[in-house]
Amino acid sequence: MALIPSSYSLVSSLNLLFLLSLQCKVASSAIILSLRHHHNQVNHKRPMIHANQSNCEVFMGTWVRDGTYPLYQSSNCPIIDPQFNCQMYGRPDSDYLKYRWRPLNCDLPRFNGVEFLLGMRGKTVMFVGDSLGRNQWQSLICMISTSVPQTQTQLVRGEPLSTFRFLDYGVTISFYKAPYLVEIDVVQGKKILSLEKLDGNGDAWRSADVLSFNTGHWWSHQGSLQGWDYMELGGKYYQDMDRLAALEKGLKTWANWVDTNIDKSRTKVFFLGISPSHNNPSEWNTGAMTKNCYGETEPITGTGTTYPGSYPDQMRVVNMVIREMNNPAYLLDITMLSAFRKDAHPSIYDGDLSPGQRANPDYSDCSHWCIPGLPDTWNELFYTALFY
Repeated sequence: MALIPSSYSLVSSLNLLFLLSLQCKVASSAIILSLRHHHNQVNHKRPMIHANQSNCEVFMGTWVRDGTYPLYQSSNCPIIDPQFNCQMYGRPDSDYLKYRWRPLNCDLPRFNGVEFLLGMRGKTVMFVGDSLGRNQWQSLICMISTSVPQTQTQLVRGEPLSTFRFLDYGVTISFYKAPYLVEIDVVQGKKILSLEKLDGNGDAWRSADVLSFNTGHWWSHQGSLQGWDYMELGGKYYQDMDRLAALEKGLKTWANWVDTNIDKSRTKVFFLGISPSHNNPSEWNTGAMTKNCYGETEPITGTGTTYPGSYPDQMRVVNMVIREMNNPAYLLDITMLSAFRKDAHPSIYDGDLSPGQRANPDYSDCSHWCIPGLPDTWNELFYTALFY
């Protein structure tokens, strides 16, 4: 015989359900307000926050150990490039996979791959930029795939465009390689970086429903790593110029293209903050004998309210350009939270290195990130901004 609650118990139960519902709504509202606040106010200064500030700040917080991470195993995701597949190429530790980003005064919703596919059914998400964008692109595909292991998929790799399709949902997640965002042409055997030209690239971007851009690292490359022979500006050619000034000009060309060509009522536009490198151990370990991130297995200690080390000058340029847009892109401001993760780089566990190179710490990759790993957090923030 079923028990019928007394009127007092029934009222108490209803009150409890109301309070739980209210708490969920308050938590969601805090995240939404934080995302909107961050979108409307881009900080030019070194990021800091007062200890008594009570509102949710999704891009400030702390890294906490969480045994439910990682969200997937690299062995179950066939799309990961050797450059990012640290576990496959011999990384002996795994604690770096067991950290969750906890924002100030709130928690991120847990990533749900099925919800992502249902919310994006019939649409295209496109990442545009350099290999950090490819890092994030592959991470997102892995995160979704683990939720729908039986769904039909299709991968087409190309240059500059690669696409991954979840066929049962009509969702396409693409990566378009454009390290500078602006165009680079070959003229008489010389590579010309055109700081005021973008249309050739942009033709491929217009049809996407969600666009996520990034750039930064390639602008500072020197010597054999430099991606251009000349820069073109105002019809003149330069062998070199101030790199921050060049970045600013290129980003303004991109921003003008977005303002002119993208209907923000139809297409959501994101910009991934500058991804920090960890090549200088003096920023986290005074007197360290190592030369870079090699051998690092734990995050930098501290809370994500003050930037560790030197705040990237490139980020100041990004902040300024986005602030001046007519319809600003949403800045996914991962720079500070990533700066604490000196432990999350491929280091020598990079499948693109020869066995001899993998035995030499000097070849450590301290710019890209292991997958699974930190880019999954970028995508948790991306997912929150898209759906919450």
